[in-house]
Amino acid sequence: MPDDDEDEEIWPDTGTGLDAYESESPATRAFVLHPDIKSKPARRLPEHGLAEAVSLAAALPRIEVVGAEVVRLPRLHPGMLFGSGKVEELAARFKAEDVGLVLVDGPVSPVQQRNLEKEWGVKLLDRTGLILEIFADRARTREGVLQVELAALSFQRTRLVRAWTHLERQRGGFGFVGGPGETQIEADRRAIDDQVIRLKRQLAKVVKTRELHRAARKKVPFPIVALVGYTNAGKSTLFNRITGAEVLAKDMLFATLDPTMRAMVLPVPQGGAGSGTGRKIILSDTVGFISELPTTLVAAFRATLEEVLSADLILHVRDISHPESAEQAADVMDILTSLGVNKATPMLEIWNKLDLVDGSARDALAAQAAQRNDVLAVSALTGEGVEALLYRVSQVFDEATSERRLTLPFTEGRRHAWLHAQGVVEAESQGDDGWDLSLRWTARQEKQYRDL
Repeated sequence: MPDDDEDEEIWPDTGTGLDAYESESPATRAFVLHPDIKSKPARRLPEHGLAEAVSLAAALPRIEVVGAEVVRLPRLHPGMLFGSGKVEELAARFKAEDVGLVLVDGPVSPVQQRNLEKEWGVKLLDRTGLILEIFADRARTREGVLQVELAALSFQRTRLVRAWTHLERQRGGFGFVGGPGETQIEADRRAIDDQVIRLKRQLAKVVKTRELHRAARKKVPFPIVALVGYTNAGKSTLFNRITGAEVLAKDMLFATLDPTMRAMVLPVPQGGAGSGTGRKIILSDTVGFISELPTTLVAAFRATLEEVLSADLILHVRDISHPESAEQAADVMDILTSLGVNKATPMLEIWNKLDLVDGSARDALAAQAAQRNDVLAVSALTGEGVEALLYRVSQVFDEATSERRLTLPFTEGRRHAWLHAQGVVEAESQGDDGWDLSLRWTARQEKQYRDL
């Protein structure tokens, strides 16, 4: 641990989440609202959106969800979000049920938040604030802590009608739910900006260390296989099943935040030994995605997600038992595209949680997966289909290769380094015009080279 002030921990490790702060107090009674706006096209059914929001709320410690409702709106009301009649109706309901926290599954402006809190006499948290609170409670590594704190500051800077005294907190979370000083109006942008600069400086050093580790791995060219997917799709359970690791795997949104990597040896591909026999790979478990993931979090976690950008194979894990599995998959693909994942990177879809699908639906899914070369149906919980998955991964890295001679000008140092990082250079000499190379590569690697 560096010992200069710039690199000290952002907060002391005095516990985890709200339960560490309120261990002796009763759980906060919360109510979840999902606005269904007619004028806004939605990818998923509002009832499913509400169910996801309730699951998000349940992911916070010391929260008891006592009610949930879809509120259908013809349009948004700029001052209150909801119409005056609905605001009054909900105010009476919250008072009767002793609600202390309202979670709105969508964006709420600072003015709307202030007005609703005044009318209802509760704390209010929108979707972005809720996700940030969960991330703050779950982050364990130094990098994860810094990334979440940076995202929270970016969010707080736009909401100066709220206090930002969580910068001096003594617990996990950000104080959006409760805590000292939150009724105070604090608008000191300079102090927030100074903290942002300090965090970015610390994060840059941590990211530099990650880059050094990544560069070291490239010198020993083991392929990287990255698990990605919607939150709670079962990535960590699959990771544990494959590697024998003990990553936290719970039926909970965002159970895993910090990336985990393990080296492992693949089995012999079915149909023969081949050049990929016993190939060693690095398997990476990553943070789960979610619809409407706050852009501040995407930006803050970009360094962590670069493990996906540099992956040689992506395993897109889907909860195939979920009623909106297709919509969740589309959300994941949108985020991967926004991150700039190379379209040439091969990807397999892993239809997980097959054990939760019954009867003819299960048989139909298994038959559908069997007809596609890029889909495997598995149950990470029971292990069903996992062996076939590993064989398929072996086959991806055992593609047919071709030989090629290439003269690369000395000015093409970046391409030269890439070829060596990929392990495709079999012989090399230097001539007057550049490097004379003998290569053995797959069609995929050749395409990636052309795209550099």
